[in-house]
Amino acid sequence: MKKLFTRVFIASLFLLLVSCASQGGRLVTASEGIKIFDDMAVDSSLDWARMKYPRAQLWTIDGSPLNQFIFISKVKPNEHVFLSGRERKRRPDGPWFKPGMRPDEVQNIMLDGWREGGFAQVSGSNLRPAKFGNIDGLRFDVVMTNQDGLIYKGTAGAVERNGRLNVMYWIAPQEHYYGRDVSAINKMFDSFRFTK
Repeated sequence: MKKLFTRVFIASLFLLLVSCASQGGRLVTASEGIKIFDDMAVDSSLDWARMKYPRAQLWTIDGSPLNQFIFISKVKPNEHVFLSGRERKRRPDGPWFKPGMRPDEVQNIMLDGWREGGFAQVSGSNLRPAKFGNIDGLRFDVVMTNQDGLIYKGTAGAVERNGRLNVMYWIAPQEHYYGRDVSAINKMFDSFRFTK
């Protein structure tokens, strides 16, 4: 029952983000040093519509079913990697963040988070170290299928800082949208940094 509730919650959050993005959000124009949260910035050669939430942002170019860049700030210990709840004694096996996780463990909780959100055939590859400014983090590539059978490809990153996890990922349909933007997205990941 708890697993069903979690899936419904994540699916509802996803639909909320989709509906907000389809209505348009605040325009972020291509520039350097775009402030994401009070302590994060990124450079972008693309224009985005942006939906802001307290510790998460959704950026999209064509609407979130066609591309979405998600930024999640300061995931707390024992909190769901995508902010959809906290660890409970009855459910110790969820995608909960724990300080000091190995890179493969962080990748695995993110993959599990997408599975909980309704994606199927979720797989990660090319796990590698990454620098976000002067902070060490990780990157990996991801492939997943939505409930309608549409294949998404993307890339993800994460960095633990001050005992909290910061997560970012970009996904787009494999056909057309992924290939169109992946080079610009990789440059954005390379430019991501902490400002405080």
